Amino acid sequence: SGLERDRSDLRNDHSDLWKDHSGLHKNRPGLPEGHSALRRDRSSLRRDRSSLRKDCSGLRKDHSDLRRKCGLTLGGGGGHVSCMGCFANKVAVVTGGGRGIGQEIARTLAAGGAKVAVVSRSAASCGNAAEEINAAFPGSATAYAVDVADHDAVQELAKKIGEDLGTVNILINNAGVTRDGLLMRMKEEDWDTVLDTNLKGAFNTVKAFMRVLMKAEDPRIINISSVSGLIGNAGQTNYSASKAGLIGFTKSVARELAGRRVTCNAIAPGFITTDMTDELSPAIKDAVIGKIPLGGFGETRDIAEAVAFLASPAARYITGQVIAVDGGMTM
Repeated sequence: SGLERDRSDLRNDHSDLWKDHSGLHKNRPGLPEGHSALRRDRSSLRRDRSSLRKDCSGLRKDHSDLRRKCGLTLGGGGGHVSCMGCFANKVAVVTGGGRGIGQEIARTLAAGGAKVAVVSRSAASCGNAAEEINAAFPGSATAYAVDVADHDAVQELAKKIGEDLGTVNILINNAGVTRDGLLMRMKEEDWDTVLDTNLKGAFNTVKAFMRVLMKAEDPRIINISSVSGLIGNAGQTNYSASKAGLIGFTKSVARELAGRRVTCNAIAPGFITTDMTDELSPAIKDAVIGKIPLGGFGETRDIAEAVAFLASPAARYITGQVIAVDGGMTM
């Protein structure tokens, strides 16, 4: 009897299995339809992904265009911001442009689209600088060998640049020399040489280009002073006097030309790595760095970027100011 019941249960289980199997067969015709729907969904996803890529590409292009319009681009490797394109159709004059800070300023303005007159007392110096700039930005730089301390020569320079490049928009007075020594031992010739180049040179160039600048678009005068003109420096009475005088000159010119929308500002560099600082002994370098809160010398491009800002349309409402780029040395 028990065996019969087990047999009956097995038959029932077998019957249930057939029903389940039959149900699977009934549902099987729907599988291809579901599979087809899945394929359609995958195809739709691919189309959406392709569309998303196009949108992303468009956004990148819009972002790139916006950065170009704003004149901003990250400088190579250093993370600095340069004014790319904001000096297009502008003419800039950079005195002392044959090396160091002046050459870097000329290069930065050329990178921004300006035609740059690279001025130096040495023909070889300004010629080499212009050649290097043109290698990176073809046709952007022209060399002019002139001593800015020579009033008549600077007047002729202004005429020549006008003929060659057109109306000057930006004047950078960077030419400078040193004849260091304690005042007790300083020769009159050393005093005169430094004042004639560093201070009278700026007077000569502003006099020569003033009328042109007053009629130019976005006219700018930027004078390169020094922290020595702000706090003085033993052994540099001539240099400090010339750079302090340049600050007073800057503020007076700014007041005189404000009515013509010509801005005039000064930048006071601290200790910047150039061939001049390379001559300092390790002991002197360590002593100087100890006085700089940021703990090191600046680079020429730090000054050039500050100049680029003051020369750009973004600085239209800044005039008569002195900006110290010195790692906090004079704060």
